Amino acid sequence: MTKANSFAPPPGQANTPAWSSLDDHLWHSCEIVADLLGGGLARRPLIATTARLEHDDRALAVGPGQRSTWRAPGNGRYQHNSVVAVGNPAFVIGSLLGSAVGNSARRRQAARDAQPRWMVDGPGEVTITRQKLHFASSTSGLDLDWKALSTIDLVSVATFQTSFVSTRGQQVTTMVHTPWASLAFAVAAITAFPAHPRLLSGGWLPPGFEQKCARFGRPCRPAATLAAHQ
Repeated sequence: MTKANSFAPPPGQANTPAWSSLDDHLWHSCEIVADLLGGGLARRPLIATTARLEHDDRALAVGPGQRSTWRAPGNGRYQHNSVVAVGNPAFVIGSLLGSAVGNSARRRQAARDAQPRWMVDGPGEVTITRQKLHFASSTSGLDLDWKALSTIDLVSVATFQTSFVSTRGQQVTTMVHTPWASLAFAVAAITAFPAHPRLLSGGWLPPGFEQKCARFGRPCRPAATLAAHQ
């Protein structure tokens, strides 16, 4: 991918929001999606990636990312401490009371830890291909094959969310935070969720994005329209 550039707004549009690095990723995403739908991927330069690719697959984009998973940090269990105290009554009562307070605190913390929440798994490198999203990390690597996903959504312009059944038969919900999130959603929807409302409405791009591109002198290919009528 070419590096993100800074663009000054045309004269008379000083109040126009600045062109950002994320806008650059979105613009390139439109180009990639348009080529994907128009059969032009072969003309695009090859993208270097460490992801393992099938013989008929190819990398579309590579960039930084971070993964989060909806899960509970604990299972509700805690260490119950039993105290046997001997001595004068004041010492015995104090010891038992301290033990009860400690057990109560551990029990409450264990109950809190048993509640699922978004847990950050750490940073990594994201590769978007025609067939999957590959997340490379030393601690939480992941391959999300588009056709193996149960659901997909675009939580924000930079957050791709999905659910799938793991090899252990468990339903997993995960988010990948990356500037290529919109591209991930578009390719996943085109491949496996062609009737997804966000794809058909063009909502995988921010409102007015194509107009913004035009204002900055970077015409945007009508990828959202092409995807909605594929």
